[in-house]
Amino acid sequence: MPAPGRKVQLATAAMLLVATTVAACGDGQDDGATASAPKAPATIPELTKDPLTLSFIWFDWPPAHALEDFANAEYKKERPNATIKVNTVPNANWHDAMFTQFAARKTDFDIAILDSQHIGEAVTNGNILDITDFVKNNIEVEAYNPYLLAAYGQFPQAETGKRDENASLYGLPLLGDTWTMIYRKDLIGDKPPQTWDQMISVAERCQADNPGVSGLAFHQANGSDAAAVTYNTVNGVYGGNLWDAKTRKIEGVLNDAAGQEAMDVLVNKMKPLTAKGSGNWFIDEVNAAVAQGKACIAFNWIAASGGLLDPKQSMLGTTREQILDKLGFATLPSQKTNLVPLGGMGMHVSAYSAKDNQAEALNFMKWFERADIQKKWAAAGGVPSRTDALESPEFLNAGPFNQVYTDSVPRMRDMWNVPEYARLVDIENTNVNAALNGAKKPKEALDDIAKEQQSVLDSSSRKGGGGL
Repeated sequence: MPAPGRKVQLATAAMLLVATTVAACGDGQDDGATASAPKAPATIPELTKDPLTLSFIWFDWPPAHALEDFANAEYKKERPNATIKVNTVPNANWHDAMFTQFAARKTDFDIAILDSQHIGEAVTNGNILDITDFVKNNIEVEAYNPYLLAAYGQFPQAETGKRDENASLYGLPLLGDTWTMIYRKDLIGDKPPQTWDQMISVAERCQADNPGVSGLAFHQANGSDAAAVTYNTVNGVYGGNLWDAKTRKIEGVLNDAAGQEAMDVLVNKMKPLTAKGSGNWFIDEVNAAVAQGKACIAFNWIAASGGLLDPKQSMLGTTREQILDKLGFATLPSQKTNLVPLGGMGMHVSAYSAKDNQAEALNFMKWFERADIQKKWAAAGGVPSRTDALESPEFLNAGPFNQVYTDSVPRMRDMWNVPEYARLVDIENTNVNAALNGAKKPKEALDDIAKEQQSVLDSSSRKGGGGL
C-alpha cells in the first residue's frame, strides 16, 4: 500500500546499495538458512521513568498522522513521559527506508510498520523481535480473526484465511485495510454492481452517457505494489491463483487460462474506461479523480478514502452530506470468486532499538490492542483488527466505508509472503504497468511475470511462504 511524504533519516548511499543487495539476496548467508530472530521477553520489563521518544516508521498518508495524534493524546494518559513520533517517507521509499537501516544493524525507529509481505525478509535477516511468548502472556488472541493475526505477524505464513497456531509471531495488527468500490450514485444509481462483468458494463455505459467522466479509476503505477495489487485483485475474482505455495510454482499457475482471462479483462476491458494519462495513477490520483467528479466507479484502499468526504477537497458538494448524496461505498463485486485484496500493516519491534525503547514498544503494543483502545482508534479514523472493535458502533458509524471492511474480512487474499517479496512485486508491477500502457501485449506480460518470478524462487533456497 501507498503515498508521498515527510523526511526520515537514511543511511549513506553506500549502505543503500547494501540494503538493495540484502533485499535481492537475503542476508548473504550462503546456505540460505533462516536466521533466528531475537526473542522478546514474555513479560514487559520495568519501564523507564525518564523522558522517552518512541519512534515509528511508516509511509506518508493520513493514517500515519492520525496514529501520531491519537497516540500522543491517549497513550500519554498512561505514560506521560513517552512521546510518540511517526516518521514518514514517500510510499515508494518505504521498504528501502526500513531495510537500509536494518542492513546497518542500527535503526532510528523502534517500531517498524511492515506490510505483511515484508515480514519474511525481516525475520529471515533477524531484524525484528520474535514476540510469540509476549503475545501468549499479554494479548487476547481469541479476540481476533485468526487470519488477521497471521497476516500481520506470523511467519512462515499460513494459507489464506487460516493461522498456524505453532508458527511464531513477529508483529501485531496496527491497521486493517482492503479495497472499496466507490461509485457515483447520482450517475449509476443507488445499487452498486454485483459482479465484475456487470461493473464493467455499468462503467462503460456511464462513461458514454457522461462526457468528460471516465468509467473507471484504479491503480496502474509501476511503484510500490500499485499495478500488482490491481492485477492480483482481478486475477482473484476471475478464479486465478498467483502461485502454488506448497510447490513454490508460479510458472504455469499465474499464467494459466484464468490468469490470462484476468489480464485480458484488465487490459482490454477495464483500461479503455480509464482517463487518458492514468497509466501512472496510484492512491492520490484515484482520489483526485473521484473528488473532481471525473470517475463513475473507482477502487481504492479504505484507509485512504476519508479525504473524499472533506468538502475542502471535493467538488461534489459543500458539505459531507451533499458528497454522500453522490458517492456510495461498497464491497468489491464478485465473479467466479468473491476474493478481495488484504491490505493493512502490523507493528514490529526493531531488534536494534535500545532496551528501554523495546520495553516501551511492547508496552505500547499491549496498550494499543486493548478492546477499549481499539474502539477509540476506530473512532479516530483507524481500521482495527479486533472483532469486537470491527463490529462496534464506534467503528461502523465512523465512516460510510467501514461496514465494507467488516464485510470484506472473510473474503481476503494476500500475496506471496516470502523473503523474496520485494523482487517478486517489482517484476509484477513493471510488467502489469507495461501491459496497461501498451508497451507489452497482455499474454506476453503475464508470461514474463511468471517466468521471471519463477526464476527468483528457483534461485533461492529460502523456504517459508503461504498467503494464498
